[in-house]
Amino acid sequence: MPYVITEPCIGVKDASCVEVCPVDCIQTTDEAEMYYIDPEICIDCSYCESVCPVNAIFDEFAVPSKWRPFIIKNRNFFDGK
Repeated sequence: MPYVITEPCIGVKDASCVEVCPVDCIQTTDEAEMYYIDPEICIDCSYCESVCPVNAIFDEFAVPSKWRPFIIKNRNFFDGK
């Protein structure tokens, strides 16, 4: 079960999560408004969750209901690559 980045990341793009990820599964583009976690690469280590300054990262099954659409948004980001 991968981790998911949610709404609080929008416009922040702090990159603390990127720095601690041991498998480089957190990515973005210059045009994207936030970071995304590749569900195919994520190893569920949770390192990113604890360093996120805006508490935007959740285990897929713990994503608050108001941010559940971000599960699909994260997957779709990588489906388009």
